[in-house]
Amino acid sequence: MKYLSEAANIFGKVSPPPGVAEYQSGDLSGLPSFVNNILKLLIIGAGIYSVFNLVLAGYDFLSAGDDPKKVTAAWSKIWQTLLGLAVAAGSFVLAALFGKIIFNDPEALLKIKIFTP
Repeated sequence: MKYLSEAANIFGKVSPPPGVAEYQSGDLSGLPSFVNNILKLLIIGAGIYSVFNLVLAGYDFLSAGDDPKKVTAAWSKIWQTLLGLAVAAGSFVLAALFGKIIFNDPEALLKIKIFTP
């Protein structure tokens, strides 16, 4: 029996690294907080990409001159960028709406919860 208790403590006390401590406090901790941060980063990246793409499409439109094919291509690029931005922003609105309807909490679907036994 003595060996069994020593085998359970083979690694000793393991403490988390200093940068991980901020993920262990508050409502969200650990993996859900990490996944939420990744999703926020992706949405911010989509917004930055949309603005960059919109500026480039505007430049293409201004430099198209009288060429109807270039004007049509620039307009389609502008339209697709605005549509993608609307989908990215609208996903949060729909998630809050469905969370309010189903769970009576608008943030229910926006907060990732991992249930463990």
